[in-house]
Amino acid sequence: MIFNLGSVNIDYVYAVPHLPQPGETLAAASMSVGLGGKGANMSVAIARAGGPVRHIGAVGPDGVWAKARLAGYGIDVDHVATVDVATGHAIINVDAQGENAIVIFPGANHEQSDRAIAAGLADAGAGDFLIFQNETNGREFAMTQALERGLQVIYVPAPYDEDPVKPLLPKADILVLNEVEFGQMIQATGRDVATLGIPTIVVTRGAQGAVLLEESSGWSERVFSAPKVAAIDTTGAGDTFAGYLAAGLEVGLSAEQSVERAVTAAALKVTRRGTAEAIPSLDEVQTFLGQEPTKGASSPQS
Repeated sequence: MIFNLGSVNIDYVYAVPHLPQPGETLAAASMSVGLGGKGANMSVAIARAGGPVRHIGAVGPDGVWAKARLAGYGIDVDHVATVDVATGHAIINVDAQGENAIVIFPGANHEQSDRAIAAGLADAGAGDFLIFQNETNGREFAMTQALERGLQVIYVPAPYDEDPVKPLLPKADILVLNEVEFGQMIQATGRDVATLGIPTIVVTRGAQGAVLLEESSGWSERVFSAPKVAAIDTTGAGDTFAGYLAAGLEVGLSAEQSVERAVTAAALKVTRRGTAEAIPSLDEVQTFLGQEPTKGASSPQS
């Protein structure tokens, strides 16, 4: 089982001719509302990859539909609380090349209680995984609870914020971050990869794919190239990658196999507009890789 302490957002997505400059007013060509948030996207990606996932989070009264949408993907939402604070939301501008600029309001995502997190992890144990990001509070408590129960911890330190990230890094088993965040981390810590104390680090590189660094292999780099695709919306690509990576590891795939699958899933995601609803299924990823499709990957209920 994968336990995900993660954000749940309402995404307001605007298609714009270019990303707005300071002081500029733009007319959007279209607007849509959907399920998002790094945490929710990762839970959907895990479920679409065929992985069992419990989401631990919170929504406001305006986000009850988002909780139901998560459940429709086969995600355990028994520990997604409804609180008296507005659901987190994101204003997402997407330009004609698929690049985006995002403003986030945390809302209910910052209303996680230690008691609720502990309840969500109460039946977790050795062999399970905890994945979390930086869009909720309660991260250090969740990590402590997970380590006490023998879980493997996957930390995705995004959005990157140096001060809260530093104390969590040495406790993570697997770190997933992009090139910019990786550079920020190395500069902030003043340490090289070998002295960070993290056994596995995965650095995503957008259209260039990803790099896998493992302590067991002497920190030699293994590069995974991304398939060439026509990107129309990069929103949620990193979340798709992280969710697929976690799902692969949970079913016993090697780190190399999991990264390869995750790179392909992220590439397919950017060929579609939207966030959670645009994440590809495991069958689609396996077909693209020329593999025999595996039954059991979740699809949303109508």
